[in-house]
Amino acid sequence: QVQLVESGGGLVQAGGSQRLSCAASGRTFNALGWFRQVPAQEPEFVAAISFATGSALYGDSVRGRFTISRDNAKNTVYLQMNSLKPEDTAVYHCAADRHPKNIRAHETSVRDLDAWGQGTLVTVSS
Repeated sequence: QVQLVESGGGLVQAGGSQRLSCAASGRTFNALGWFRQVPAQEPEFVAAISFATGSALYGDSVRGRFTISRDNAKNTVYLQMNSLKPEDTAVYHCAADRHPKNIRAHETSVRDLDAWGQGTLVTVSS
């Protein structure tokens, strides 16, 4: 199993920035990414990155504001969130799979992801 532990969530004012971390351990993975979810709604794809190459994908709602990166030595991925909006408020979950495109494709079937973290809450106040 791949174990994913998110951190870095909290309360931030609109227009501010926040950095999330996802520490991975366990069996081999090729890509890590982020989904976000509001209670009673379906998960939304945020970003994903190839752990080997750094090639990244972004969801339309965050492209240009969020940046995903990875630290191979620490088996950790980061999500730098800038220009935050109240609409960004959600529980942010880390996810693992074999390719960034696979993570994005599992937006409607997150149960099929190789791994899914418990999430960290980001609250953006207006």
